[in-house]
Amino acid sequence: MPHAGLMDADALGPEAGPLMRAKLHMRGGKRRLNQGKISAGIITLYDALSAAMEWYVAANERRVNLQVMEGENLNDDRTVFNVLTRSGILDNNFDYQTFDKLVEKASYEEMPQYDYSKLLKGIESLMTRLGVMPFDERELPPEDPSTF
Repeated sequence: MPHAGLMDADALGPEAGPLMRAKLHMRGGKRRLNQGKISAGIITLYDALSAAMEWYVAANERRVNLQVMEGENLNDDRTVFNVLTRSGILDNNFDYQTFDKLVEKASYEEMPQYDYSKLLKGIESLMTRLGVMPFDERELPPEDPSTF
């Protein structure tokens, strides 16, 4: 994954760690897509979104405004996405269920002909609404382009 060797999640903690991972995976996911590694790019973007949602719910000052129903597991990405949408943090313009199915397909199948432009715009919109984007890539540890 794009964060391997570039960050120490334990040292960064439960907020800064997922935020850094989200940023590194956005950068790495876009690079993979541009290199034609479509399936790997999609999976990397999924991890970026997962990390961004983890970061969002990690802070008490953000979590206090969420409409969490009794019994909802904030360690489950689908649940967190639904909570963030219900709470007005995210809007209904992104079809998470379709994205989840696409990620599943990408995990076992190469998709070199897949047009990812709409997906990337959707993920970038979510990352902006969550407060992860925009970010200055110069503030991130330099990546090793030779990594997958």
